[in-house]
Amino acid sequence: MVGIPMRAVDISAVKRPTRRRATGRDELAWWREARFGLFIHWGLYAIPAGVWRGQRVPYIGEWLMFREKIPVATYAKLAARFHPRHWDAAAVVRLARQAGMGYLVVTTKHHDGFAMYRSTVNPYNVVDATPWHHDPIADLARECRRQGVRLCFYYSQDLDWHHPDGAWNDWDYAKDKKNPDRYLREKVLPQLTELLTRYGPVGMIWFDTPLTLSRDQSAAIRRHVKRLQPHCLVSGRIGHGLGDYSLPRDNFLPPGRLEGDWEVCATLNHTWGFKKHDHAWKSAANLITTLVDLTSKGSNYLLNIGPDADGRVPAPSVQRLRAIGAWLRVNGAAIHGASPSPFRYEFPWGRITTNGRTLYFHFFAKPPRPFRLHGLRTRVTAVTALAAPRKKFAFQQMTATTTGTPVLAIDFAGLHFTKPVTVVAVQLAAPAAVEPLTLQQPDETITFIGPMARVGTDAKHAAMRMGGNGLTENWRNTHDWLEWRFTVLRPGNYDVTVVTTHQHLEPWSGGHTLRLECAGRTFRRITKRDALLPGLRSTYYPQIATHFGRVTFDRAGNFSLRLQADRLNLARKNKTLFSDGGIQFSEIRLTPA
Repeated sequence: MVGIPMRAVDISAVKRPTRRRATGRDELAWWREARFGLFIHWGLYAIPAGVWRGQRVPYIGEWLMFREKIPVATYAKLAARFHPRHWDAAAVVRLARQAGMGYLVVTTKHHDGFAMYRSTVNPYNVVDATPWHHDPIADLARECRRQGVRLCFYYSQDLDWHHPDGAWNDWDYAKDKKNPDRYLREKVLPQLTELLTRYGPVGMIWFDTPLTLSRDQSAAIRRHVKRLQPHCLVSGRIGHGLGDYSLPRDNFLPPGRLEGDWEVCATLNHTWGFKKHDHAWKSAANLITTLVDLTSKGSNYLLNIGPDADGRVPAPSVQRLRAIGAWLRVNGAAIHGASPSPFRYEFPWGRITTNGRTLYFHFFAKPPRPFRLHGLRTRVTAVTALAAPRKKFAFQQMTATTTGTPVLAIDFAGLHFTKPVTVVAVQLAAPAAVEPLTLQQPDETITFIGPMARVGTDAKHAAMRMGGNGLTENWRNTHDWLEWRFTVLRPGNYDVTVVTTHQHLEPWSGGHTLRLECAGRTFRRITKRDALLPGLRSTYYPQIATHFGRVTFDRAGNFSLRLQADRLNLARKNKTLFSDGGIQFSEIRLTPA
């Protein structure tokens, strides 16, 4: 039907876990085994490289056409300049292998509508529209088969600024004239057929940005993929909960362990498509620590490179990926095929991953002697250094007399700590079992994360919910609350900090009056920027601390803490494409005074 209006944004793809139907075959087994993949953003946008008409364009490189509202006829002229003389598919796939990556996802059509393979459906493609007349996807398919890396395709199924019926080009095409069904029929489904029938087995179609398509339209796309290649995965960003796994927003690091299967896609600097002036490269140490963090929380890590217009991968990208690979060659058993931590929360000292009856302790700094872990119920049989398995460490398991909390103490005498992360293997007599409550850590801190809270309400039904990504959603009334049960091992005075967050390019929802009740005390504070907390999450999701006061625990034992709003400051400007404008709760921290 012509004239169908744009539909409401579907945010499920970045906030809620995908619900998968059980089948006889575990299609995600290879993907979980890999844990680490390479994303490649490459297209015509690499030619302007973030500069248009002599001016640097803000935001990510591949969105330049949209940001500058470049007419289709003008942008299409870039194709005549695309002739990458240094493209080397063998080197790109080799780089993925050197980095320890098990799969590769390459952009076959991004939002600009340009196909980076030979398409007979539409002449706007890299073979027919450029002087190169070459299909780089065929190169990658050949090399992935030869080098043992699983080939996957990115395809923008909704946004297409070149096609008259594609979403989000209203500077060339009238919005009320768009016909999404015609776009799917003329371009999307036929091009997916090409991709799924020309290049051999495809591990995944990585769909993106499900902003206007209906559930029925998204379901039709999924059926089309599965009919052509039944074992091909469909990414969560097909929308409407129809993916085989879930994705949060770009560069998002969750506050705790996620439920279900997730994948975080992330940049090496601050862009996906090549920008010649973006030199804000993350360090190899940051990237390795992020890989560990995500694995411990049940998420894959899809890390991006953006080749330039000549097909060259920037040298800083190559250096960093090789550094990650060097670390994985020593510590890969703690990542590849690993399951998340049995604990739902982070640790101040590092992270835990699981593989069968082995826990891997990932230390971000040299551990103290003795090192203590609270809450592991399962009997430990051995503790060894992963890099030197013959190196064994003495340990003792005991129970805290005041609370009955199990305590593991390890003497790391002779442990050689190597930056950025040193891994220790802890062998168990049975699968790991842990205390279910939030526990005070050996450094005496207590951290409360959203996924461990009980969501309640003083009304008939709670409107607030806990998103699959670990942040609160729809906290827009004063009836709903979060409540935790937790264990204090050491009585004393503790400073209370409430941490909220926001996507760094969007407004922070602050100025709310919150009420916190704990240990017989009630605190009321207005959320404000008392401090910005450091950490992995802070680059793209600033951790904004509001100091609430000081609470005293006069005994060891179990307590409860409740957080509720007395007044909400729901400014209209705080509503964005992916945010409802309410409080985005991250965590509460109790630290010794």
